[in-house]
Amino acid sequence: MFARGRHCCVRRQGCADASCGVEDGVRHILHAIPDSVISEDMGEECVEESRDWSYHRPSAIRMLSASPVREVNYLRVPCYATSQPYEHFIKNEDTHISEKRGTGSITEHVIPHRRVRTRHTLAFRRQWSLLQEAWLATLLLLLAALAGPLLPPVAANTPPRFVLNGQSEIVIRLTEGEATPVGSKITTLRGSDPDGDALTFGVRGAEGRDLLRIEQNGATEANVYLKKALDREMKDEYTVVLTLTDNKLGEGQFITQSMLLLVEDINDNEPIFRPYESSVAVDENAPPQVLATLLATDQDEGPFGQVIYRLDADSESDAEKFTVNTLDGKAVLRLVGDLDYERKSLYQLRVLAMDRAISGRVNTGTAALVVRVNDVEDQPPQFTQAPPVTRIPEDIPVNSGVLEVKAVDGDRGVNNHITYSILEGDKGLFQLDHNSGVLYVKKPLDRESPLSNNGAFIIKIQAQEESGVVDPPPTMTTEVTVLLEDVNDETPTFKASHYVAEIAEGSQFNSPVNLIGDAIPEVYDHDQGNNGTFRMFLEGDGGMFDITPPEGVNFASFLIRVRNPALLDYEKVKVVNFTVVARETVAERPKSSSALVTVHIRDTNDNFPIFSEDQYEVLIPEDAAVGATLVWVQASDPDSDTYGTRGIRYTDLRGALADKLEMEPETGVITLKEAGALDRESVAQHYLTVEARDDLGRGNRNTVVVKVVVEDVNDHPPVFLQRRYEARLYENSATFPEPFVVTARDDDLNGTVNHEVRYTILSGDPLSNFTIHPLSGEIKPAAPLDFEAIDQEGDIRYFNLTIKAFDLGERPLSSEVSAVVYVADVNDHAPQFDRALYRKAIPEDTPPGTSVTQVFAHDEDGSSVNQKVVFRIQHGAQDKFVMEADTGVISVAQGALLDPDRTEPRATTYILEVIALDGGIGTAQLQARTVVNITILDVNNKPPVFKDPGSVRVFENEDIGSYVYRVEAMDLDARPRLRYSIDAHSSEARNEEGAIVKPSEYDFAGAFEISQVEGVIRTVNQLDREKVEVIRLGIVCEDIEAATEKQTATATLTIIVEDTNDNDPHFRKSFYRRSIAENAKKGTTVVTVVADDVDKNRTISYSLQGPSEILSLVNLDPETGEIVVAERVDREQFSWLNFTVQATDSGVPPRSNTANVVVQVIDENDNNPVFVNPPSNLTIREDAPPGTQVAAVTAVDADSEDYGLVTYLLDRKSSHGKFKIDPDTGVITVASSLNREELSTFNLLIEAWDNYQFGYSAGESRNAFMQIGVTIADINDEAPVFEEREGCTMITEFHEPRDTVTVVRATDGDDPSSPNGRILFTIEGGNEKGLFDVRVIEQTAAQIFAAKPLVGQYGNYSLLIQAQDRGFPPNSVTSQINICVADFNDHAPQFVSPSANLTIRVPENATVGSLVIQVRATDEDIGINGAVHYRILKDALGNWQTFTIDQVTGAVLLQKPLDRERQKIYEIRVEAYDQGVPTPLSSDLDLTIYVRNVNDFEPQFLQDEVTVNFTEHKAPGTERAKLADTVDLDDVDEDRSAHVCYFIVGGDEYGTFNLESFSHELSTMKELDREIEDHYTLLIKATEDCLTLPEPVAFFDPRDDTLLKVYVFVNDINDNAPKFTREVFTGGITTASHFGLEVMRLTAVDPDAKENSRLRYYMDGSVQETLSENLDNVRRSPFIVDPVSGIVKLNFDPQKGMKGYFDFKVYVNDSSGWSDRARVFIYLLREDQRVRFILRQSPDEVREQVEYFRDYLGNITGAIVNVDDFRVHENHDGTVDKTKTDLYLHLVDRNDNSVLEVKQVLAMIDKNVEYLDNLFKELNVLDTQRAELITAGTAEEDLLFLWLVGVIIFLTLLLVLTVALCLSQRARYSRQLKAATATAFGECSHDTGLNRSSTVPNTNIHSVEGSNPIWMSGFDNDWYKDEDSISHQSEGNDSLDDNAVDTSLSPRGDRDMPYITQTNVPNPLSRESSTVGSNTQLMNHEQQNINDTYRANLYQTFHKIANPLVDKKLETTEL
Repeated sequence: MFARGRHCCVRRQGCADASCGVEDGVRHILHAIPDSVISEDMGEECVEESRDWSYHRPSAIRMLSASPVREVNYLRVPCYATSQPYEHFIKNEDTHISEKRGTGSITEHVIPHRRVRTRHTLAFRRQWSLLQEAWLATLLLLLAALAGPLLPPVAANTPPRFVLNGQSEIVIRLTEGEATPVGSKITTLRGSDPDGDALTFGVRGAEGRDLLRIEQNGATEANVYLKKALDREMKDEYTVVLTLTDNKLGEGQFITQSMLLLVEDINDNEPIFRPYESSVAVDENAPPQVLATLLATDQDEGPFGQVIYRLDADSESDAEKFTVNTLDGKAVLRLVGDLDYERKSLYQLRVLAMDRAISGRVNTGTAALVVRVNDVEDQPPQFTQAPPVTRIPEDIPVNSGVLEVKAVDGDRGVNNHITYSILEGDKGLFQLDHNSGVLYVKKPLDRESPLSNNGAFIIKIQAQEESGVVDPPPTMTTEVTVLLEDVNDETPTFKASHYVAEIAEGSQFNSPVNLIGDAIPEVYDHDQGNNGTFRMFLEGDGGMFDITPPEGVNFASFLIRVRNPALLDYEKVKVVNFTVVARETVAERPKSSSALVTVHIRDTNDNFPIFSEDQYEVLIPEDAAVGATLVWVQASDPDSDTYGTRGIRYTDLRGALADKLEMEPETGVITLKEAGALDRESVAQHYLTVEARDDLGRGNRNTVVVKVVVEDVNDHPPVFLQRRYEARLYENSATFPEPFVVTARDDDLNGTVNHEVRYTILSGDPLSNFTIHPLSGEIKPAAPLDFEAIDQEGDIRYFNLTIKAFDLGERPLSSEVSAVVYVADVNDHAPQFDRALYRKAIPEDTPPGTSVTQVFAHDEDGSSVNQKVVFRIQHGAQDKFVMEADTGVISVAQGALLDPDRTEPRATTYILEVIALDGGIGTAQLQARTVVNITILDVNNKPPVFKDPGSVRVFENEDIGSYVYRVEAMDLDARPRLRYSIDAHSSEARNEEGAIVKPSEYDFAGAFEISQVEGVIRTVNQLDREKVEVIRLGIVCEDIEAATEKQTATATLTIIVEDTNDNDPHFRKSFYRRSIAENAKKGTTVVTVVADDVDKNRTISYSLQGPSEILSLVNLDPETGEIVVAERVDREQFSWLNFTVQATDSGVPPRSNTANVVVQVIDENDNNPVFVNPPSNLTIREDAPPGTQVAAVTAVDADSEDYGLVTYLLDRKSSHGKFKIDPDTGVITVASSLNREELSTFNLLIEAWDNYQFGYSAGESRNAFMQIGVTIADINDEAPVFEEREGCTMITEFHEPRDTVTVVRATDGDDPSSPNGRILFTIEGGNEKGLFDVRVIEQTAAQIFAAKPLVGQYGNYSLLIQAQDRGFPPNSVTSQINICVADFNDHAPQFVSPSANLTIRVPENATVGSLVIQVRATDEDIGINGAVHYRILKDALGNWQTFTIDQVTGAVLLQKPLDRERQKIYEIRVEAYDQGVPTPLSSDLDLTIYVRNVNDFEPQFLQDEVTVNFTEHKAPGTERAKLADTVDLDDVDEDRSAHVCYFIVGGDEYGTFNLESFSHELSTMKELDREIEDHYTLLIKATEDCLTLPEPVAFFDPRDDTLLKVYVFVNDINDNAPKFTREVFTGGITTASHFGLEVMRLTAVDPDAKENSRLRYYMDGSVQETLSENLDNVRRSPFIVDPVSGIVKLNFDPQKGMKGYFDFKVYVNDSSGWSDRARVFIYLLREDQRVRFILRQSPDEVREQVEYFRDYLGNITGAIVNVDDFRVHENHDGTVDKTKTDLYLHLVDRNDNSVLEVKQVLAMIDKNVEYLDNLFKELNVLDTQRAELITAGTAEEDLLFLWLVGVIIFLTLLLVLTVALCLSQRARYSRQLKAATATAFGECSHDTGLNRSSTVPNTNIHSVEGSNPIWMSGFDNDWYKDEDSISHQSEGNDSLDDNAVDTSLSPRGDRDMPYITQTNVPNPLSRESSTVGSNTQLMNHEQQNINDTYRANLYQTFHKIANPLVDKKLETTEL
């Protein structure tokens, strides 16, 4: 291959403009070559990618010859557009790289390995042809080069060329068959001609013309069509030579291009079986074996041609007996199951041969096989006739034939004789003929006999074969059932002849009678069917009872029930006798029997007590004595015994007066038991309700009303309505805001003088400022008052008046009350400033928060509210200043910027308008104004700013001292002083690869210097581009005139170092390691070696070195370094190929390098997997969960890597999806749930494949097969199932115990003969009362019966019945059985509202239909027995006709108009009755309805407030409180007896309380909790209108006497445990803490009150010491806890050196033992570990919020925050600021419990300042700083002072000594330096003696490397020490002779001569140091004549003296 040059043409923006170094003479020679020789101009294409790298693609030279011409493969090597290694661009030989025009993208065409192997020979021919062409092209070029100068230039036709898009060959893949029909267009050919000629395409060769047809498609294109159908099986590829000509190449001359057509296979051939035997015979007892082997072939390729086999059987059972496996391409038919000739003697099998098509059509071939089974004698006899059931009548004669059985030999071919016998089940009643098999009756039969087994005989019959071969002879058994048909020969029979029972009168319909005695109510008839069916009925009962069930079959348990409840009357009938009959239902001659029944009727309590009078009325004085008889009530009952009068008890007395009376329960006498119980002024009349009950107080009840009239006496003084009166009066006001009235009331009789009241002021008004009206009691001011004139202090000034109220009786009674008048201040004075103008000047850098000035103002008002003055900046602050409202302090605002230069517009003066506001509200607020003038003073505080320096370029061979760049910076300050310097720390350098260069590797910053004033940068060292290419030099500019902190600016100068050529090439790798497959084809790429030359514009050639036998196997491209296979590689001969590659550059002289190459030869796949110790049969439980391991199979493969990697597969059909195998490990596991009932055995087919992942689809994998039998073991996995049932089983509450309620049944799918199928029934739920039980009656059924009497237990019961089998573990299921127990009506309704007789006041003008009252009664029964209805009973006076009642709701309505003049009182009786059957029950309520006129006065309360107490957590309604009664101011008459109703009208928004309107009893409706609400305030409204609910009242009005304010207080119980406020308490102590110090206070809260919340604190356990030091002497507990206060006190004296922290537990309990626990951590810390927070709050305010502050800070910082102390803030001048607080804290790390240092804490706060900003603003945190250390005492201070004085004296003496030594040394060494410079810079001398071999000529011994004469201890050079010791022998230190240079003393000789030849040394003397200063003096103009060589050597020496560390090459990270 030829390329025009050795360098790549590379451009980054466009390849078209790239130029290459091509000589014109070569181009001229190429033009002189005839067109017939060269088909294309030799050139070079430059391909550029978008990623800035290019491929070098030499153009191909096509030669014309007789053989086909092919294009030479392009070799792509990267151009040096980037520094990417060659390996990034070299592709594998199986990957062809092409590029898409216009995009520069790379396309990879991967050719499969198998296709490459089939074209191996063709590729070899192509390579040989290309080699011939290359030699011919070389020869032609040499001839052209020689003839070029002799031939004139001629014009030539440029030949055309194929456009191949970067490919070397046209490769087309076509699919055979219909996918590519004849005439299909397969491709388009494209060509190009630089001359623009029309092109003609063609095809060469007969084969090509027969195959393809080419049609022109324009001037430069042609379409290629297929002419002949493709068949891969005939030919799989075609090589066609295409021709191209522009018709100017000459006759028969073409440009040729090879095209390869690859025919791809389709699956179009079916597998064909080779001839085989179609019939196979096998014995039925044959073991598993191979039956046949078949072979089928397929002509297709790859998977399409690979054949696998499977079995296609007629049924699934056939498939389980035979298998077909694929082994070495053959089908192996195996017998794997058991054969049975008797089941099947002939099997027709089909073996299917299928190809392995992965997708699409799968072709199949079929081979039919017939397997014949040979019979053997192995079967017992088989019954051919055995009737399962035979029916015969039970009266059949003896010796009658019953049935016949027959059997034959199971082996059809033998057919031995059969004999018969009975084994069991005949009960001796039958016999069997041994030969014929006929069964006869042997004895008479009776179906009802116990021997008849209920008429069923199961007879087991045996058939035995007479065989001479098998011993014992084979037998077979069968069972036949003989059923006896019934005849009617039994009579229904009762188990008893006489039954005795009882029942209570009034029992409801269907109530059963209760049997007495042992008689069993059962009837039986053992006949079957209709013969055993009988009907039961009663005779002689008169229709009173009936029997259930009415009919029975064989057996019946009967029940006698009530049919007509009305006939059950004890008073009429006490005993009933009748007969129960059972009679068969057959039509002919039915049999029957009977039994006598006697039923006794029990009496019940069905009468009520009756009082002797309908209403009792009695008169009694209000001062009656204790024990006085009030009334005697009597009642009678017609019932007998205790049900009658003898059993009457007076059980209840109700009414407002009932609790003050006593009633004798047996006699009914009511007496007074409490003195003062009667008060006419409170209540003039009382109504009592007396209740009487029979049955000793337990039976029926009745009530009567007793009216008590109280006679009056006079005994009440006037009473003020309030205990204290208060009013507010504003100053300067002549009246009160509201009338101020005091009121007193006299409860004496209205209208008398004793009832009239007068008022007067007794005291409290010495100046007569107030007056009072004597009748109305209104108080008024005599004149307006002045608040400031009142002689009192404080904000509250008042007058306490004493008011007297007295009546006008004969002996006046009086009372006094206090009336307080509060005088309120009015804001009538404005604030006043102390001056009109404030001035202040501050610097511009004043920090935020600094106080600027303070203003002052005062107010003359008397109250603190009105005289309080606050300040505010009205305007002018411009957000720069803020003011404290309370103090008037003006300070700089946070974030304010006062710099005038940074404000817009510029502001140097701020004029603030400040106003002062007093405490007035709204328009009453007064204010004053003043002006504050603030001037801003300027400060120099602006840093300089750099101009962007950009980047510069410097060659690496620049002279030292060369100018690099000048940096500039600007400063806005007026007089800045800027100084420049180089910042080595911020500087950075990178090498050619872009990697960062460390300063320790190369001192790039030291290579430059900068002028401090001008900013000029120069070089001081030469640069090396190979070490550093780009330098980012950090420059610093500082303003040294800054007034504040240091002001600097930084900039970065980028310096790019240009390169020179000075490096050798080197390989990218020291060695190369690759691998190739053995037998790899020639041309396969092995490796591409790449060597680099850091110099630019260098090319490299490669060569091989090594053994010839190895080198002969590979070939190396000298230009690209690509190594390919040259000959076949045999792994058995060479497993490794080791050789060396040499890389040589093109320099002069050339440089080279070598690298080792190691190539591993990879083996091929040629071994099948082999199973190792495979299991054969396994057993697994059917409950094995998915994932359970069944077995593990292992197969090994002798191959390596993937060829030896075995993959396991499981045939899914054989596993039925129940098992799976791990493809990697071979572990067989359960895939899905197993069920033995579905399938009990499996035959698993296991496959083992090698190279499965990569070779299976290509047919390159090898396999092996095996089978495993798996048996499933049964478990108890079937749960019982209940029979479905619906509805509820109905019984009554009188159902007898032990009687069956219902029967439950369940079934189990498991084996019923095993425990898994037996069921146990239990009751699991719904039987909490134990009313029911269960008993098992058979394996699958159980009876539910009543375990206890059910009386009173009516309701619906849902029993949860469990059915559980007896397997292990057992399975169970539950079912709900509903049992409905019907109620019996045994409870009468009871009135609950009202609960007693009641008097109701109804206005005379009430309209018809209006509601009088609504009564409500409840009944404890349920259903209709508990359904209550109401009615008004008729009375003799006809009062019932005036009213009506709703029978459902109980609403009593007015039915007729009322006329008070005609009738004032109506007495009606309301009856509440239920709907029970047979007898409804009822109760009565007497209502007295009083018709009243419209009153002038509502009922009034005598007091405004009352207090009631309820206990928390009491059940609602258990506590009741009677409220105070009211009085009526109407005229005294009988109207006073009307009832007053109370209603809650306010304070009960949530319905917590209930107030009985009539009884006035207050109770709770909800459970109270004192901890949620400890008191309630209720407003009660009293009214005589009981029918209308009053409107709600929002607030209490004392003037409304119908309102009562009730304070309900909740009494506490101890129901809450104490709770520590924290789970962990933390605190700290220091070593300076004293004994008894209060470390912390433990706090706990208990929501309970008073004694219940009294807490005690204790220490729980001992104190743990952690991380402690020097605490061994602490013998007792370090801390004690005060049990009352919870204070933790220090119990030892801390000493210095103690460390650690303490951990202990504490607990708290209350008086009832409730407790809580917490932990305490106390840390021992130093004083300097505390942090001080300064807050603008008082200590008391901080204490209230310290826990919030502590938690907030702890959450943000993540540390434990402990509060140490609170202190009032102390200013720097020692004054105390009470408005500020110093809060001392320390923080603890939560992880290790270590106390954090202050520095860490402050860092945490700074880090989280944005999160803490809101907290600091909220709590006014002013500063956070280190806490000051606490001094230890005067003695320690004195000792510290003395110690400091001693140290200062010592340091002073040391300083004096040091200065003296320095001065002495300076004098000495300055002399030496003078001597050195004198010799070096003396007058010019050309004496050859000066050119000595010393390192530094013309200097003394102190001027050499490493011996700076200024610092003598620079380096330890032995020669220096020697010379120094010699120089010290001189008598005087100032002698220059002692310092003269003696070259003979230098031991170095000529070894440092290279320093002399060095030139162009940069000037190092511009450095600003002492050495630089000295050297600068040496550079004066007077010494310009010094020899350059001497000067260079001297400069170099001084440079090394000034920077000795660089020349010593000390490696360190910091200089």
